[in-house]
Amino acid sequence: MLHRPLPSPSALPSDCWSPFHAHLHQLLQQRSLLPAQSRLLLAVSGGQDSLALVHLLCGLQPHWHWSLAIAHCDHGWRSDSTANAGHLRQLADQWQLPFYCQRSPEPPSGEAAARTWRYQTLAAIAAEIDAPLLVTGHTASDRAETLLYNLTRGSHLQGLASLRWQRSLSDRLTLVRPLLVFTRAETTQMVQQFQLPVWEDRTNSDRRFARNRLRLEVFPQLRQINAQCDRHLANTAELFADEADWLAELTEQAYQQALGENGLCRSLLAQQPIALQRRVLHAFLQDHLQRSPTLAQVEELRQLITAPQGSCSSSLPQRQVMKVMGDWLTLQSTDD
Repeated sequence: MLHRPLPSPSALPSDCWSPFHAHLHQLLQQRSLLPAQSRLLLAVSGGQDSLALVHLLCGLQPHWHWSLAIAHCDHGWRSDSTANAGHLRQLADQWQLPFYCQRSPEPPSGEAAARTWRYQTLAAIAAEIDAPLLVTGHTASDRAETLLYNLTRGSHLQGLASLRWQRSLSDRLTLVRPLLVFTRAETTQMVQQFQLPVWEDRTNSDRRFARNRLRLEVFPQLRQINAQCDRHLANTAELFADEADWLAELTEQAYQQALGENGLCRSLLAQQPIALQRRVLHAFLQDHLQRSPTLAQVEELRQLITAPQGSCSSSLPQRQVMKVMGDWLTLQSTDD
């Protein structure tokens, strides 16, 4: 357990301004991520990125007139998690910010379960205080790691474009990631420059987790090839996000054109580029089977676009198959 002493009153976030503040201030003006006078709930773990987030937003608060509050989720995984939460409560009191903390009734079974519980908890806190914006400290380095991690898993373009600047969590809550403009090396500089009292999470050095191995082993090697690889990969994810949005619009148009009572029109699908054929078939199966199809399933269906009459796919989930019936690809039950 490593943490720095609490800052003195003269070092409170609202009392300082730096090039980091100026950079974020300019970004917020350009992207309108955190509108003036908004109520913001800041998700804070106590690590360097989340404390950098609090520090920067407190410094900008007099210019934007936000109402800020801190939320902390204690998964109960670590022996020092209660002390971690107490440390953050003390910081929030010193910074004169409302503090909300929730501990999981039972330690989550894994990363996915933890993430689900965490966002459900943060959404409940946001609803309680009527905050429409949930703000996290994800950085460009997190975005680069997510891109590379998803790439190793064979992700489609949408997955490679993950960790966007903002996304809707519900009709009343939007997740915002303003620190995507900074790398983790830059939040390290902030911690040192502003003497932020970081609470080190020992699980971040546990190499049993794939993301940690990427961060601790792979990225140091990549930075020897290009010191700016974090930012370059994050910029690539940004390009993927824009292209994914554009392709989504084209897919919806092609989908609606090909969709009919009998299924999907083969002749109309055949006129589309292969990329749109795949996307339309993926969307069709997603809508009708309520689960994401595999690439192999989509590719098998794509071959049916030009297949002979009566051709049929292998069995799909829910005992369904896709069959060629005239100019149509029709989804049928194997029980029929």
